[in-house]
Amino acid sequence: MKKLMITLGMFATFCTTEAKVTLPALFTDNMVLQQKSDIILRGHSTNRKEVMVITGWDKHIYMAQTDKQGNWKTEISTPSAGGPYEISFCDGEELTLHNIMIGELWLCSGQSNMEMPVGDWGKVLNYENEIREATYPDIRLFKVKKETSLTPKEDLSPTQGEWQECTPQSVNSFSAVGYFFARQLQQKLKTPIGVIDCSWGGTPAEAWTSYNGLKHLQEFEHEMDMLESLGFQPEKIDAEYAKKREAWYQSLYEHDMGWCDDHQVWAEPDYSDENWKEMNLPGSWESNGIKDFDGVMWFRKTVDIPRTWYRKPITINLGKISDEDIVYYNGVEIGRGSNRDAVRRYTVPKKLVKRGKAVLTIRVTNYAGEGGLIGKPENMTMTVKGKDPVTLAGNWKYLSGFSLAGIEPLPPSPKTNPQYPTTLFNAMVHPITKIPIRGVIWYQGEANVDVPDLYTQLFPSLVNDWRKQWGVGEFPFYYAQIAPFNYNKGEGKGQNSAYLREAQAKCLGIVPSSGMIILTDIGDARTIHPMEKETVGNRFAYMALGLTYGKKGFPVTGPLYKSMQIEGNKIAVSFDEVGKGLTTYRQPLTGFEIAGEDRVFHPANAHLGKDAQTVVVSSPEVPHPVAVRYAFKDYVKGCLYNMFGLPVSSFRTDDW
Repeated sequence: MKKLMITLGMFATFCTTEAKVTLPALFTDNMVLQQKSDIILRGHSTNRKEVMVITGWDKHIYMAQTDKQGNWKTEISTPSAGGPYEISFCDGEELTLHNIMIGELWLCSGQSNMEMPVGDWGKVLNYENEIREATYPDIRLFKVKKETSLTPKEDLSPTQGEWQECTPQSVNSFSAVGYFFARQLQQKLKTPIGVIDCSWGGTPAEAWTSYNGLKHLQEFEHEMDMLESLGFQPEKIDAEYAKKREAWYQSLYEHDMGWCDDHQVWAEPDYSDENWKEMNLPGSWESNGIKDFDGVMWFRKTVDIPRTWYRKPITINLGKISDEDIVYYNGVEIGRGSNRDAVRRYTVPKKLVKRGKAVLTIRVTNYAGEGGLIGKPENMTMTVKGKDPVTLAGNWKYLSGFSLAGIEPLPPSPKTNPQYPTTLFNAMVHPITKIPIRGVIWYQGEANVDVPDLYTQLFPSLVNDWRKQWGVGEFPFYYAQIAPFNYNKGEGKGQNSAYLREAQAKCLGIVPSSGMIILTDIGDARTIHPMEKETVGNRFAYMALGLTYGKKGFPVTGPLYKSMQIEGNKIAVSFDEVGKGLTTYRQPLTGFEIAGEDRVFHPANAHLGKDAQTVVVSSPEVPHPVAVRYAFKDYVKGCLYNMFGLPVSSFRTDDW
C-alpha cells in the first residue's frame, strides 16, 4: 500500500502541465496484451523530455526519454493472464488506458473467407442467433482498416475506432472465423483472448508479403527491382506505371481491326458496313447473345439530320456505357468517356452539321463484366436546342474490333491496388509486428488459384518473412486449405482449384510450426464463401489447443495421403492422421478416381479396408491401375473422415 501511495504521488506531481501523449492505434481501452512477453510501448509527446508510464498489474514506473521529434519508447513485461488493468501515461497531462486484459493474442488474416463477418454482408449460418448470444467480455476484437502502402507504415488505422469487447454489436461486422476461433479458445482456456482481424477480399499472398520476402522469388524479381530502383517513392512509382498504362492503351489500337495506320477506318462515313450484324441498343452485348467477350466492339448507325438542324450544335445522349467509349460523327471524334457509371453526353460542333445522312460511330472497350451501352432507351437521343429529340435507340450495326483474350492485362497502379506485391503487408501488417502475438490463423489462396506451383514457394516465403519481421521465433502459423468451389475454368493445372489445395498440403512439409485445417466437406458450388464458418473457426481452435497449448484429446487435422500399394486390379491407399480409423458416417464412399498407364481416370469403386486404416480402390475399366485421385475437382463434397470428424484432404498419387 505504501508503495502504491508513493507511485500515485509521483504520478500526480509529474502530471501538472499541459501536454499530450499519443499512442499507436493498437493501444486503446479494452485491448489484449500477450501474456508473459516483453512489449515495446511507444508513442509521441508534445512538449516534455520524459514520459512516465505506470503498469497497473505491478504498479511499476517506467521513465521514457523523448527524441527531438517527441517520439519515445520503453519496454515493459506482462504477467500471466488476468485483468482488467490500467496503463497510465504522463508527459505533463495524464492519459490512462482502461479495461486492459492480459491473455492470448492472435492475428487473423487472409482474404474474403477470413474477412466474411458474422452478420453484415456475411450472414453466416445461424448468424442471428450467434449475434444475439455473442456477449463475451473476455474476448476482445480489433479490426484493421483496409489500406495500401508502397512503403512500410509505422501505424495503422482501425475500422471500429478501437479495441472492442465482444458484444452483439461489435461481432456483427467482425470476422466470423476469427470470432468462432476466439470463442472456442476462451471457453477451453478460460483466458482472455484478443483477435486482430487483418483481411481483405480478393487479395493474393504476394500483397501480404514484404519486399524482403519477395525479392528472392524469380516471379517478383522485376517488380522488386523496379521498386528499389525508384527508391520506394510513391510519386516516382506511380509516374512509371502511368507510362506503362499509357503504352498498354496505345498497344490496343495495334490489335484493333477498326484502326489502320493510326486512323479510325470503321468510323469513316463512306466505310461499307453492309456485312456487319445488327444489335438492338441499349443493351449489353452479353444480353444480346455475345457471351464471355471482353475487348472492343464497334457500333454504327446512319441517322437523318433534319434541314432545320443545319449549322446548329447537336447534343448526343447515349446513357451509360461499359466501360470506355470513343464517339465519332462522320469520322470526327466528338468525345470519349471512361466511367461506366457516368451518363454520356456529347456535342457535335455546328460546323460539322449538314443536312441529310450522317454516320454516328461508337467504339466501346469493355475489360470485365457486361459490355456495351447499358442505359435506358429514353436516354439515347440526339437533339438541337428548341427542337424535339430524335431517338437513337433501336437497331445498330456492330462488329468486333478485337478480343482481350490472350492479351496481357492492364498494368495495375501499385499505389492503390490491394493486389500489388507488398502493399498490404506495408500498410496493414507491418504496424502489428511491433507487438508480440501468440500466433496467426490464415485463410487465403483463392486469389492464387491460377499459380499452384508458385504458391509452394510464395506461401513459405510469406510465413518466414512474417516471423523475421516479428523477431520472436517460429510462432504458430495455422492456415485453411481452401474449400472446394466450382470455378468453371477446366481441369488442368491453374484451372482446377484442387492443384492449389495440393500446393497448400505440400507447404506442411516446408513450413515448420505450421498446421493446415481441411475443408473438403464444407465447400459450396454456388458461392466461394461457404456459410459454415463456425466449423472453420472451431477447427482452427482445435489445432491451436492441441499443438500450441498442448491440450489432450483435441483433434488436430484430418487425414493426409501417405502411400499406395497396388494389389492386382486394386490399389490400397494409406493415410497419416487416421487416428482410430476412417469413416464415412454410413454415407456412400465417393469421389475416388483410378487410372492405368493410359493416364485416363475413371470413377472408381471404393471401400474401407478391414482395419478402417486404408481405402481400397478399383474399377472394371482399369484392370491394371497405377494411380488414384480423391476429391481432385474444383467442387466436390468430401465424404471421408477420421473418427474425430475431420475430413480427408483431396489428393492425387500421380504427378501428371
